[in-house]
Amino acid sequence: MPIASRTWQCLTRQALPPHVRQLQWHHPKPRHSFGSYQLRFQSTTSTSTIPSTASRDVRSLFTRLKNLFLGTTIGFSLILGYYYVTDTRASIHEWLVIPCLRHFYPDAEDAHDFGNRALKALYSFGFHPRERGYNDAKGDLAVEVFGHTLQNPIGTSGGIDKHCDIPDALLAAGAAIVEIGGVTAEPQHGNEKPRVWRIPSQNALVNRYGLNSEGADHVAMRLRQRVREFAYHMGFGIDEEAEQRVLDGEAGVPPGSLQEGKLVAVQVAKNKWTSESDIEATKRDYVYCVDSLAKYADIVVVNVSSPNTPGLRGLQKTEPLTDILTAVVGAARKVKRKTPPAVMVKISPDEDGEDDVRGICDAVWDSGVDGLIVGNTTKRRPDPVPSGYILSQQEQRLLLEQGGYSGPQTFGRTVALVKRYRKILDDRSYSVPRDMESSPSSAPSVKEAETPTFSTIGTAVQAPEVTQPPTTDKEIEETVKRDAQHLKPDTPEADAESKNQSLFRIPERHKSSSSPSTSDESPS
Repeated sequence: MPIASRTWQCLTRQALPPHVRQLQWHHPKPRHSFGSYQLRFQSTTSTSTIPSTASRDVRSLFTRLKNLFLGTTIGFSLILGYYYVTDTRASIHEWLVIPCLRHFYPDAEDAHDFGNRALKALYSFGFHPRERGYNDAKGDLAVEVFGHTLQNPIGTSGGIDKHCDIPDALLAAGAAIVEIGGVTAEPQHGNEKPRVWRIPSQNALVNRYGLNSEGADHVAMRLRQRVREFAYHMGFGIDEEAEQRVLDGEAGVPPGSLQEGKLVAVQVAKNKWTSESDIEATKRDYVYCVDSLAKYADIVVVNVSSPNTPGLRGLQKTEPLTDILTAVVGAARKVKRKTPPAVMVKISPDEDGEDDVRGICDAVWDSGVDGLIVGNTTKRRPDPVPSGYILSQQEQRLLLEQGGYSGPQTFGRTVALVKRYRKILDDRSYSVPRDMESSPSSAPSVKEAETPTFSTIGTAVQAPEVTQPPTTDKEIEETVKRDAQHLKPDTPEADAESKNQSLFRIPERHKSSSSPSTSDESPS
């Protein structure tokens, strides 16, 4: 009996209906030696404890609606947060990111390095800051530089991206020109650390990096990889032939920036151990950089003005500067692509004497350089702004550090210096074409002479077009009438003075040479 009873009890337990919630085995007090087992069932079929079907459905619907609302809110918040954080106009960059960088990285160079690494990582995942929308629908900010119509006149200076780590990230931030470098022929470490200091109250920096560079070969490798990846995405392939197709302009974009309406410049310089007195060695440094880097650049910038490389600014004298720039221009024109890059020279704002300015302009004119960048950091220490502001003891101490100063106080002087260079180069453009200087006796007419147009960059001043002499009879007649009003009286003295004047202006350095012969096609 006990065995059969247990078997029935087990079968009964397996056959229990779902509403039975508890099953307990009860062993009563034994009444005989064998004892007995009794099965006790406790049912939970009470109507007060079982929720109704309608109640369960309402509760489930409420839970689903709540989850849907929370999920949608989180999703929209993430999307809006992404668009906000990755917009260059977001105030979080100025009021949160920058203060955090300065707090966690008291050394300015460490903050610079971290910022570049972070920007590079963010760009690889698509989370980098970028300029959203197109606010200049009328094209008021568009400028033309070297035959390219740029979206705006803003450019980044050399030193931000020294090793070609983040050119695309900087272009995405909105700058129309991004300058890589300075790059030296061979790798060099620059000056000892610390070498960068902040002047927070003036929004300024003092630096003496000393052209720390990974070398021309290393930077060229990164630029080449960038071009080949672009060629692959364009469907050209990833080999050397595909690279050459991009460099020749088949992609429809500048070969340096790889983006319409933007340009990439590469700044080159000599190594610090190359003596400035050895012009041939100095030229070899610059030419090696051009041979390695120029085909991947829209503009080649020749740096002869860094205040932190001993002897470099001595190369701004007319003769050595002419030799160096002539060699660089020659190397740039031999670049293996359809359109060679433009060549610019970066000059110092401290060389502002009249002889210095005219000497640099002579070197620029004679060498065939396409433009100037005015200027580099300055060795001078301008007065604080606003006027009468007293710097803290720490900032006064930092100002005494050797190095180049950059800050908003230099803007006025730079603009004034740009105007001076602009005026001198324009005067030369209108009066003495370069080909005429070298051979005045066989000088072509204004129509035949190829007068170059210079670009002076520093405050985005674009060179005006050279006006040609009037060609229609009406314009000629108006010109004659206008000039007749300013003619001197026809007296014997005026006639003698006129005979002693040359038919075109002679540069100052050629005044001692023999006067050129007359020509019927001399420019006015």
